[in-house]
Amino acid sequence: MACRLCIRSLKALASPVSRSGVRCKATSAETAAAGAANGGFNFEITSEQQEYVDLARKFAREEIIPKAAEYDKSGEYPADIIKKAWDIGLINTHIPQEFGGLDLGIMDACLVTEEIAYGCTGIGTAMEANSLGQMPVILAGNTEQKKKYLGWHMEEPIMCAYCVTEPGAGSDVAGLKTTAVKKGDDYVLNGNKMWITNGGKASWYFVLARTDPDPKAPATKAFTGFIVDRDTPGLTPGRKEWNMGQRASDTRGITFEDVVVPKENVLLGEGAGFKIAMGAFDKTRPPVAAGAVGLARRALDEATKYSMERKTFGRYICEHQGVAFILADMAIGIEASHLLTMRGAWEIDQGRRNTYFASLAKAMAADVANKSATDAVQIFGGNGFNSDYPVEKLMRDAKIYQIYEGTAQIQRVIISRELLTKAKQMAM
Repeated sequence: MACRLCIRSLKALASPVSRSGVRCKATSAETAAAGAANGGFNFEITSEQQEYVDLARKFAREEIIPKAAEYDKSGEYPADIIKKAWDIGLINTHIPQEFGGLDLGIMDACLVTEEIAYGCTGIGTAMEANSLGQMPVILAGNTEQKKKYLGWHMEEPIMCAYCVTEPGAGSDVAGLKTTAVKKGDDYVLNGNKMWITNGGKASWYFVLARTDPDPKAPATKAFTGFIVDRDTPGLTPGRKEWNMGQRASDTRGITFEDVVVPKENVLLGEGAGFKIAMGAFDKTRPPVAAGAVGLARRALDEATKYSMERKTFGRYICEHQGVAFILADMAIGIEASHLLTMRGAWEIDQGRRNTYFASLAKAMAADVANKSATDAVQIFGGNGFNSDYPVEKLMRDAKIYQIYEGTAQIQRVIISRELLTKAKQMAM
């Protein structure tokens, strides 16, 4: 367990003692507030955050990159890598201190996620899915729920899953068909979920189900959030889906057949599920954007390196303006996406609603990741189309960033809605 202290031991500050006995760092909100008081705008991360980056970068280079292609080809779940990441504290960093965690901010999570994603976004998604699954409990769980489920993550390298999407309802959350009927002190769940990350590896699930049978009931009152243990009778994970990319991530359908959930596992209260589920995205979308930035960075690095080795017409291809401009455009998009991601993370760490910035970051970073990966393949030419080279995997892995945790189109719905709401308020 000595290795478990790596991230916990970084420049311990005077804050409550964590489970391991090492004092935890200040949150991003505290460090950002201190920076603002000393001069406002600041593009420097703290020395402690730099140590997180260095640790995550070292882990990605030494543990993830050497095995990424193997996991991509086999589709095997990277349990050994996840265990090592848990040992040194690179997952579950946002769990509150009182439940054994580090209580780090979203900006801290983004810094770590970007480095892990540079190594492999499939492995990164498998790790980061815990954040999405845990977030409803962090936001809306009572003390006993947090102690039981969040504390469990600090005692063992278990996984959890966010179980919302269904075969016929993805972006249209209001169209969910899974039901929860109250019977005595319990709820009985029936329905099917689909595309659930960590679906076959989770020890517990956050599940959104309809508790109001009235089809006209507003989404803000019709759904309830539940914590459902994996070993509950009637809960059955389906087969592992073989996806275009991010194949190390375990994606499955989940079937609920008369699954009995005690009222103690209801989050916040009946009818509060939709707000909880959507509220989680404000905290998890910036790290997803950070993952896209990490992939784009990898694409740029691979393309740059190749362009400085490959020659055509007697010159390195990076010396041809057409190739050099592609690299320049990749760099422009990556730097802008990184800064926008940090803005979205910083806003929520300040305790402010960041829906607008989170969607801006998610939309832009996803698009940039896809363009960067495609451009990297173009620079590699025929070699880029071959699986012996790294960029075809990046291209396959990138696409899902425009789909999961809100499609590129849904992000634009949110952005335009927020923009117009603000414009109408200013016009009053």
